[in-house]
Amino acid sequence: MSDAQKQIQEIVTSHSVVLFMKGVPDMPQCGFSATAVQILKNCGVEEFAAVDVLRSPEIRQGIKDYANWPTIPQLYIKGEFVGGCDIMKEMYQSGELQKELDAAKAA
Repeated sequence: MSDAQKQIQEIVTSHSVVLFMKGVPDMPQCGFSATAVQILKNCGVEEFAAVDVLRSPEIRQGIKDYANWPTIPQLYIKGEFVGGCDIMKEMYQSGELQKELDAAKAA
């Protein structure tokens, strides 16, 4: 496992909700990341770990390899990969994302 993979593993497992994104929540650097942040806010998630992949090429590539998922943003809840922006949208619209986030808060 590479150093980037170890770092990603540590981040994912030490926070209830983690969003790997381009930019930061207050200043997303792409529309997909902005949408992902807004969905989390709409679900009442006040605090979550956000990792700006633009700051580290190793993390940017490493997170794609970690989840075997080619795009960013990527959402993790309780150490489990949830998906990217499109999956987050679908889960938000169905109410499934809210349930997962509520379960993570309760745990």
